[in-house]
Amino acid sequence: MSPTVLRPLARAGVVLTAVLAALVASVVVASSASAHVTVSSADATAGGYGKLVFRVPNESDTASTVALRISIPADAAMASVQTLPVPGWTVSTTSATLDEPVTVHGQEITDHVSVVEFRAGAGGGIAPGQFQEFALSGGPFPDAERLSYPVVQTYDDGTESAWIEPTVDGEAEPESPAPVLSLTAADGDTAGTTADATDTAAADGHGHGGETSNEPAGLALFLSLLALAVGLAGVVLGYRAGRRTVSS
Repeated sequence: MSPTVLRPLARAGVVLTAVLAALVASVVVASSASAHVTVSSADATAGGYGKLVFRVPNESDTASTVALRISIPADAAMASVQTLPVPGWTVSTTSATLDEPVTVHGQEITDHVSVVEFRAGAGGGIAPGQFQEFALSGGPFPDAERLSYPVVQTYDDGTESAWIEPTVDGEAEPESPAPVLSLTAADGDTAGTTADATDTAAADGHGHGGETSNEPAGLALFLSLLALAVGLAGVVLGYRAGRRTVSS
């Protein structure tokens, strides 16, 4: 094949390589955006009791997760909180006095469990490529549609991932969102009991369920696919242009 034909093909090849690199990067971003700590429940209702399950993926390639600190804010205060033992982990709780007592379905709460901390034993933890679930049981839950539970995840190399950023209606999901639980109404009218993106994506057509979505990552993937199509078209056009040059 003559140099006249090879030059446009080489240029198209460079474009295609760049497009493929962008595509791979966007897929990585889309995947990592969903790998955060989430909370879900099959029975939590406003004013009732239920079990909360925190799903904790290990995001490090080299370090293990050795501690998880779950905060229960004042607006999510419960009169009773119990923990489910996890083999190889110890659990402790911290209580805090509320600035103003709150009444939850006839029960006045002056202090509440504000922090629940799980800590792995020596040599234990959540290894790279694994996840672990931690469960709490409690209530009564406040009369609310959603409750946020900030979480700090600690690794054995001393680093931390703080899942504490609030999710705001109408805005893109933050980089490190605090786990959010959607409560079922006492009469059962509210649909869904979880803010886990992977469990509700099919219901709302977005990537993160409820009021939030993973649209930025989805948009990046779409644009990369579009760019890939353009790159492939460039290869074809470059090849045809080369053939026309040779023919002429």
